[in-house]
Amino acid sequence: MSLLDPSDPQELHIKKQAKIIEALMRRASRQKDLGPSAFLAFQSAIELQQQVDAQSRDLARATTELESERYERMRTRRALVEALSSMEEGFALFIDGQLNISNDLFSNLMPDISEKMDAGLLLEDFFLLLASSQHLKSTERPLSDMARELENSLGRDGVASVVLGLDGDRWYQLIAQYTETKNILILLTEITAIVRRNRSEKKTLIDRQADYLQAIFQHMSSGMCTFSADGQVMMHNPQFQKILNVPDRILSRGINLSELFSYMADQNLIRSDDAPKYTRWRDELDKKGWTRRRVSYGDGRVVEIHANLLPDGGFVVELMDVTLEARTTETLENRVAERTAELTRANDRLTNEYEEKARVEEQLRVAIERAEAAVSSKTRFLAAASHDLLQPINAAKLLLSTLQGLTRGGDLERIVERLEGSFSSAEQLLHSLLDISRLESAEPDQVSLVVVNLGEIMESVFADQALVAEQKQVALYMVSSSVHVRSDPVYLLRSLQNLIVNAIQYTEPGGRVLFGCRRAGDKVLLQVWDTGIGIEPHDQGRILEEFTRAENVPVGTGMGLGLSVVDRACRLLGHGLSIRSDPGRGSVFSIEMKMVEGLALPREPEPPEMREDETPIDYVILVVENNQDVLYGTTTWLEQRGARVLPARNAEDALTLVKEFGRPPDVIMADYELDFGETGLRVIQAIREETRTHVPAFLVTADRRDVLRQDANRCDVSTMIKPLKLSRLRPFIHWKVSQSEGPRHHLTSSRIAYESRQ
Repeated sequence: MSLLDPSDPQELHIKKQAKIIEALMRRASRQKDLGPSAFLAFQSAIELQQQVDAQSRDLARATTELESERYERMRTRRALVEALSSMEEGFALFIDGQLNISNDLFSNLMPDISEKMDAGLLLEDFFLLLASSQHLKSTERPLSDMARELENSLGRDGVASVVLGLDGDRWYQLIAQYTETKNILILLTEITAIVRRNRSEKKTLIDRQADYLQAIFQHMSSGMCTFSADGQVMMHNPQFQKILNVPDRILSRGINLSELFSYMADQNLIRSDDAPKYTRWRDELDKKGWTRRRVSYGDGRVVEIHANLLPDGGFVVELMDVTLEARTTETLENRVAERTAELTRANDRLTNEYEEKARVEEQLRVAIERAEAAVSSKTRFLAAASHDLLQPINAAKLLLSTLQGLTRGGDLERIVERLEGSFSSAEQLLHSLLDISRLESAEPDQVSLVVVNLGEIMESVFADQALVAEQKQVALYMVSSSVHVRSDPVYLLRSLQNLIVNAIQYTEPGGRVLFGCRRAGDKVLLQVWDTGIGIEPHDQGRILEEFTRAENVPVGTGMGLGLSVVDRACRLLGHGLSIRSDPGRGSVFSIEMKMVEGLALPREPEPPEMREDETPIDYVILVVENNQDVLYGTTTWLEQRGARVLPARNAEDALTLVKEFGRPPDVIMADYELDFGETGLRVIQAIREETRTHVPAFLVTADRRDVLRQDANRCDVSTMIKPLKLSRLRPFIHWKVSQSEGPRHHLTSSRIAYESRQ
C-alpha cells in the first residue's frame, strides 16, 4: 500500500516524507556495522528524499496554477452574474437540460416559485413550475407542451415562444431557443406596455366604428328596430318610435313584439285581428329570410313594414310612412276613374255634337303634347343630370369600400356586406334608369357606331361577372371570338352584361351559364345560354317592357329594367334580339349583328389584366375632384391602400400642391366636370406644363360621349366611367404608371392629410 496519497495537501505530503526519512535514518543508526546493506538503505533514502523534493516542487507549482484558474473562473462567473443582473430581460441558461445560471429578474418574476429556481432544475420541471404559479393568469397554450415544441423545432429554427399573462395586468413573452452547442437559452421580455397600447387602440377603433354606425342608425329617415331571436326589442332609432307613436316603456329593451302588438291593438292603432298575424309573419320570415307588408295604422296612416332575418336568428324591422304615396296613388286612381267617366260622357255627347267633339279632340291633342313634352323633359333631365346623380353614388362606393376594409374580420363585417349589397342594387337600378333615359333621348352624340371586337367585349364582361357567378355557385363559361361588328361599344357591353347578370340571377346554384358567338352567313349571333328557371311563352314578349318580370321569378329579385335596356339598345343600334326558352330547363338570348371584315379601328390600349389584387398603390397621386364627399372618399380609399394623395378641388389647388411638393406626381386622377366650367382635362394639361413632365393621367366621368374619349385620347389621357369599379381602380393605376417612362417620386415627409385642405 502506498504511504503517500496524491489527493493529500502539500503540507501533509512534506510531513509524511519527513517522517519516512527520519524513520530510515533511525534504522540506519541502529545497525551494528556499516555493511553494504545499511549503506544502500541510506543511499536509497537520500534518493527518495530528492524525488520527494522534486514532487513537492511540482505539486506546489500545480497547486498555484490551479488556484489561479479557480480564481479566474470565479471572477468570470461573478462578472457574468453582474452582467445578467443588469439586463432588463429575464435570462436563464439550461445546459444538458438543467438550469445552470439565471439572473434575478428570471428567478424572482413569480415570488411563490422563486425558491425552487435552483441550479440543476430540469427544463420540463421548469415549465411545470411556471404553470403551477399563483401569479400566472393566462397563456396562449399549455406550458407543459413548450418542452416538446422546442424539441420539435430543433430541425427548423430551434425557437419556441409563448405569451404569459401575470397578475396586475402584466405581460411577458417567453422565448426559448437552442444555442450553437445545443444548450437552451430562455429570455423573459416584458411586453405589458405593448399589450396595453394595442388593447387601447383596438377599443378606440371599435368605439369609433360603433359611434359611426350608431350615428347612421339614429339619423336614418326610416324607422329601424332590431329584435332578438325570441322577439324581444334590442334597440331602435327615434324615427321608429315616432312612426309607431308609442311611449318609451313600450319600446324599452326586452319588451316582446307580441306585447307591442297587444298595446297597439288596445290603443286602436291597428285592428285587433292583425295581432295574431305575428305568428304567420314570423313563419314567413324564417322561411324566406324577409317579409314585406303594407298596413293601415292609427288615424288613417299607411305604414310599410320590411323585416329581414339576421344571422343569429333575430331580425331587423324597417318602417316607412307611405301615407302620402298611398293617398297620391288613390287620388290618381280616382282621378283616372273620374277622367274616364268624363271622357265617356263627352264621347256620348260628341256623337251628336260635332263642334263639341272637335273641341274635346283639340283638348286631348294639347294634353298629349304636354304629356309627350313632360316625358321628353324627364328624359333630357335624366340624361343631363347623370353626372350629378352619379357623384354621390361614386362617393358612397369609395366610403363603403373603405368601411369594408376597416370592419373585415369584425362584428360589423356582415352588416357592412349587407349594406354594400343593398347599395349595389340601388346602383344597378340607377344605371338602368339612366340607360333607358339615354336610349329614349337617342341624341346623336349618345351613340357612337364603330368597329368593335366582340372578343374584347366578351372578355371584359366575363372578368366582371366571374366573381358574381362564383359567389352564387353558378359555372360561367365563355367561348372566345375574334369577330368584328359595327356597334356602340358602351351599349353593346351593357346589353351583354345585363343578359349575363339575368342568366346568373335566375340560375340555381350548380347550374351553368355559357356565352359566345355563332356565325350565320354574313351575320353573327352573340348568344347567352343558361340552365335557369326559363320563361313561359306568354311572358317572352312582355318581359322586354319596363318594370315587367316573368310570373315565375322570385319576388324581390329585380325591378324588370335589364331586358328593357337590352331591347331599346338593340333597336337603336339596328341589332336583332330574340328569345328561346324552355320553362324549368333554361333560356337562350341572341343578339344578331352584321359582321365587319378587317381589323378594329385604333383605340386606346387596355391593360392586360384588370382584376383586384393586394399590391400596394405606392405612388404619389394628385386627385382633382370638386365634390367634397367624393374627394374625401377617394382620398381615404387610396391612402388605405398605400398611396400618398394630394387632394385638390380645382386647378389652383392642384398647382399649389404640386409646387409645394416640389416634383410631379406619379399619376393624376381628375374628374372631368369641375366648378365654373373648368374641366379635368385642362387641369391635367396645366400640371404637365407647370412640371414640364408628361405625367400619366386619367379622367373619371359620367359622360360617355365618344367625342370626350377622342379628346382625351389625343392628350394621352385615359377615361374611367362613374361610378368607378373599385376592383379595377388599383390595377388600372398600376398600369397607367407602368406605361410612363418618367421617374417615380415618393413622399418622404409626413403624410399629407385630406382634412388639412378643407
